[in-house]
Amino acid sequence: MLVPMENHMANGGEKILGNASSIKRRPDDRAYISGQMQRHALFSAMERINLSDANKGETFISNGDGVTNQVEKDLRADMGGFLHTTKGDYSGRRTAPLTVTPAVALEPSEFGRDLLVRVKSERLGEKPEGEEEKKQALATREFSQSDMMHMNFFLDITTLSISKGFKYEKEWHVETVFFKHVNEEERKRRVRLFLEATRSISDYANQARNAVSGEPQQVLIVFDTKLSRKASRFFLANTLERKNLLNELTEREAIFYVGNDFEGDTSVYEAYKKALELLTESTLFDPCGGDTEIKTFAEAFEKK
Repeated sequence: MLVPMENHMANGGEKILGNASSIKRRPDDRAYISGQMQRHALFSAMERINLSDANKGETFISNGDGVTNQVEKDLRADMGGFLHTTKGDYSGRRTAPLTVTPAVALEPSEFGRDLLVRVKSERLGEKPEGEEEKKQALATREFSQSDMMHMNFFLDITTLSISKGFKYEKEWHVETVFFKHVNEEERKRRVRLFLEATRSISDYANQARNAVSGEPQQVLIVFDTKLSRKASRFFLANTLERKNLLNELTEREAIFYVGNDFEGDTSVYEAYKKALELLTESTLFDPCGGDTEIKTFAEAFEKK
């Protein structure tokens, strides 16, 4: 995706000098938004969409500081993975099917500073007895004036709502098994939530109360036949490389949609509309071979 951002501090950094807050930037002076913030903003968007979904059932999205192992219910546990280091003998780790890249400005950014002042308002003699006098507070906050941010999101269907287990004889790995945690209808619903969330991102660090939008101006949506991230180069490529990338996707029977609100015949909205229609008509790759046996994560891995 390409996303225009104006006067933003979408991922503010640490205070470098007292009350001077800085924006995250690369050594080449391009503003960037960390992968951690990208995941946070995406799951926030997904949570809003899930709450309004009539088919959400008991599903929820846990807070990032308290992820459960309930892959069957907790969408962050399923798509975002987890690492539980105090769970005894069972496998307390799940590798995330959902991955992102940091968002990076296409060109070097121009930074400014906003002066924030808390005005001292008490008149002489107004200070309540026993309280310290409020001092006038001064702070500066750095922001980036105008950026076109490049960002990518991926979802590995092979491990969505599915876990991999290993069978050993003595010390030898002799078999790989798969455990399915929800049915195919719910898996497809989760893909739809992911796709919808990528065009609904807004929970970034705001500069004062200025709204920051991560909604795309240009997008490439790919339903791939293999686990590939090569399409993430598309918006950084020249005309020839773009042509070759799309030809490669076509050759391996991947389906893709390019949307552009700025020019061309297909808008971002139309690209997403076509992608969601395709998802409805499609089936997902399923290494488990159907819904005959569905287990919770705990049932699959916790030792009784």
